[in-house]
Amino acid sequence: MQDTAIHTDRLGQAVEVGDEVRVLHVSIDPDIDDDEREMFEFMIGSTCEVERFDEAGRAWVTMWWSTGDGNATTSIGLAPFQMERVRQAAR
Repeated sequence: MQDTAIHTDRLGQAVEVGDEVRVLHVSIDPDIDDDEREMFEFMIGSTCEVERFDEAGRAWVTMWWSTGDGNATTSIGLAPFQMERVRQAAR
């Protein structure tokens, strides 16, 4: 089933899968370990491609990291107030 909901950023701009958004804010669980907290905090100000939207309307983005042990990823679901569209994907 195709998602027909209209998703927006903090400015009310339409956001779709494939668009790039700037991460403005992240909500971090206070019980998260320091290494994970640092990775989430580093996402603030980064530009990421929207991969999907969940049932709650959050836009999911992922960042890739190079570590001493290889690669790691951090994914987070963003509410409209937590992101701003910076580039619209070609349609």
